Amino acid sequence: MLKLLLLSLSQSACLAAGQMFLKLAMKDAPKFAFTWPIIKDYLTNWNLLFSGLCMGGATVLWFYILKHVDFSIAYPLISFSYVFGMLAAVFVFHESVPPTRWLGLGLIVSGAFLILK
Repeated sequence: MLKLLLLSLSQSACLAAGQMFLKLAMKDAPKFAFTWPIIKDYLTNWNLLFSGLCMGGATVLWFYILKHVDFSIAYPLISFSYVFGMLAAVFVFHESVPPTRWLGLGLIVSGAFLILK
């Protein structure tokens, strides 16, 4: 069970990191158009590259988890990515998170641990 938890946390961390890098990439990206300078700007955006790498890593971990764990257990464990996403919102994007969201996050994590039992 510890191995599954560590794999799920790693997969969720990669998933949230990919979304965080995507948010950073889109914040600085120009409005999309099918012109070479805009496409070149997207293709040379480091945050977009890191987003793809993180998403790719999350996908590989997800393949492994799906191969070895029942779907009814594996899928709800993706909810750990909400924890990492909330932490990124606070520490990377400096967002103010109200107590009701923290409570909701606590309920999500509690539910994930109940599924692991």
